[in-house]
Order: sequence, then C-alpha cells, then structure tokens
Amino acid sequence: KPLIIGYFQAIFGHFQLFFSFCGKTLACAPNFLIFRHLKPFPGTFGLGFLALNQRPLLTQGTRHTGTTINHLKKGDEKMSKRIRSKYKINRRLGCNLWGRPKSPFNTRDYGPGQHGRGRRNKPTDYGTQLMAKQKLKGYYGNISEKQFRKYYSDAARRPGDASENLIGLLERRLDAVVYRMKFVPTVFSSRQVVNHGHVKVNGKTVNIPSYMVKEGDVVELKSKSLNIPMVIEALNSSEREIPDYMEVDTKSGKGKYVRIPKFADVPYPVQMEPNLVIEFYSR
Repeated sequence: KPLIIGYFQAIFGHFQLFFSFCGKTLACAPNFLIFRHLKPFPGTFGLGFLALNQRPLLTQGTRHTGTTINHLKKGDEKMSKRIRSKYKINRRLGCNLWGRPKSPFNTRDYGPGQHGRGRRNKPTDYGTQLMAKQKLKGYYGNISEKQFRKYYSDAARRPGDASENLIGLLERRLDAVVYRMKFVPTVFSSRQVVNHGHVKVNGKTVNIPSYMVKEGDVVELKSKSLNIPMVIEALNSSEREIPDYMEVDTKSGKGKYVRIPKFADVPYPVQMEPNLVIEFYSR
C-alpha cells in the first residue's frame, strides 16, 4: 500500500507541475487561439487548473496589445500625449489649425479616411458647438478633455465674460507662452521643451507645461538650450509674429509676460468661437 500511495502521489505531483507550466505559459501569451478557452486561477504551484470560456486574468499594470502583454508604468494609461498623426486633426476640422505650410489640409482639403471626400451634412447646433470645442482644445496641443473642462469650470466661476476668462487661462499656460514667444516652432515641441527642463520662470526651472504664468513673470530658455537646432530655427523664422502682450528678446532667449490677453489680442490663424465652447459645456 505505501508503494501504491507513493506512486499515485508522484503521478499527481507531475500533473500539477504540468498544469502549472501550462498556466504560466498562458499568462505570458494570452491571445493564442489554442488557450482562448482557458483561464488561470491560483493553485499550489502557481497557476492551477483552468476554466472553460474564460480569458486569462491580467495582473495589475498590464494590458493587451496584439499577442503580448506590455508592462505599463504608473500613470501611462492616463497619458494624453498625441504621439503621431498630429496634423490629421486639420483635415477632420476642415481648417489649417496652426497655419503651417506643412499641414496636409493645404493639399487635401477634405476629411481623412476613405469616406473623406463624401458630402458633409449640415451640422446640428450640438455639432457646431462640439467642433468649436475640438478646434480650441486641439489648438493648444495635448490638453486632455478633463483638463479642458476644468479650465471651463474655472472660467465660469470668475467674474466677467466666461469666454474671455477661458482664453486668458489657456494663454497663461507655460507651454502656450513659450510657443507665443517663438522659442519653438510648434505647440508640441513647446510641451517637450518644458518637460525636458529647458525653461526657467523668474530664474527657476519649471517642467510643468500647465504651469500658470502670471503678469510680470520672466520666461527664459537656459543658455545651453539656445543651441538646440529647433530653437534656432524657430527664433529665425518669420512664420509667426510675437503678440503685443509679451516682450521678447530673441537674442538672449528671454521674454516677459506683460498682461493677460483678451480674445481679440490672441493671433489665432483660424477663427475661434469660445462663446460656443461655453455653450457646449453649459448645456
């Protein structure tokens, strides 16, 4: 009897190891079709027997991409950075949003996709307001919907015209100020320059693009940052003009934020309608 019991214990142990190995293999490659009907659950040796018609459990901090699981850093799933196709929004909104010569809207002034050449129906009131909101939000680059709604809430609480308050808040963002001072060519590179610690406000390094600049603040680039080819190209470019609510010395890479602008003072290359944005959020 002891020999028979030991024999069956050994066989059972081998089966447990086999199914544990299968479960761990499944966790590494969850999208294989042969394992699509299995799901791991905690067992004696890691992952044990598997149930039918269930997909594998994902551990915290992982997600499916194709046939593998990519490990994410904390906060990556909330990142709002527009990684590629930055100018596709121009064709979607039907305008050259930043007034750049490289915009695809200059050569293809129709919507993206295979149905982009089709006839567009007349937008509803909601569609018009939504388009105005997307245009204003998209102009400032990588602002998330949550951030943009907070700007609206702050603008609505302040005394005065809510649309003027909204424009003032957006133009106080540090990445917007760096862009207006022509230290960089685009709003996306402006965010990158700030994130990489090339910008100082009142002598202190600030690497937060949403930092609110105040009247009288001095914004400057570090001396080493003036040698960046992108910065040299932007300072020598005649594509944009510096607005009158800023004082900028292009040689030293230093500027002063004189005052908070009004909507009429901001040099938008396309027509913005902040009043429709306020109507959109106040529904």
